[in-house]
Amino acid sequence: MEADTMRFKNKVAIVTGGAGSIGLATVRHLAKEGACVLLVDRGDSGEQSARELRKQGLEVIFQSGDVAIESDVLRMVQEAENRWGTLNIMIANAGVPGLGKAEDCDLENWQKVMDVNVAGVFLCAKHAIPAMKRCGGGSIVATASVMGLVSTTGATSYCASKGAVVNLTRSIALDYAEYNIRVNSVCPGHLETRLSGDSKIVAHTELVTKYPMNRLGTAEEVANAIAFLASDEASFITGTALAVDGGYSAA
Repeated sequence: MEADTMRFKNKVAIVTGGAGSIGLATVRHLAKEGACVLLVDRGDSGEQSARELRKQGLEVIFQSGDVAIESDVLRMVQEAENRWGTLNIMIANAGVPGLGKAEDCDLENWQKVMDVNVAGVFLCAKHAIPAMKRCGGGSIVATASVMGLVSTTGATSYCASKGAVVNLTRSIALDYAEYNIRVNSVCPGHLETRLSGDSKIVAHTELVTKYPMNRLGTAEEVANAIAFLASDEASFITGTALAVDGGYSAA
């Protein structure tokens, strides 16, 4: 790769939810542009992906962790600092879905969605910030959703959690701007996925009609936006919620 595309040379990044579609696309993007990346996900789901990326000559290691558990988040930050000496970028991408209207959503499920989608972002920021202060600044990017900007039916806990992520990142951005720590969120729309069965194809077709660009997005397109916000090209951008939604939220 040409030197002028190595935006993340000598940078260290953590990507949570790194085994999922957006997470893995982001890990790959950052690593290909020079970053040392700690891929974090629950269980061992990211080990094979990290191994394959290392075979390509990329500096990616895997660590199992749950963003809803504070000790796991602290451990991932410590691992990055211990291995590479610093932490410049935190991509708080881990998330879970939440379906059901208010009367159908039990408190246990509501709490799980909030623990991962909201508390997980908070904990990633809480423990990344001291490390970033030590190296003179950094960038935190949280994955919210277009459903954090607008809303939909039948997803009460998910919409609430992603709306919280949008405003949480704005609040943290204001608190730490003086330390050269930028905090932003990306708000993806629906993404293309592998489909099977007539009913899923019909649902997909109906969903596409809601998008002004007449298509759904890709994980790579979201990763491009995340990488931009994480890079020095976005050095004067903080407290922003960047919609990557093909015009859905503008319609």
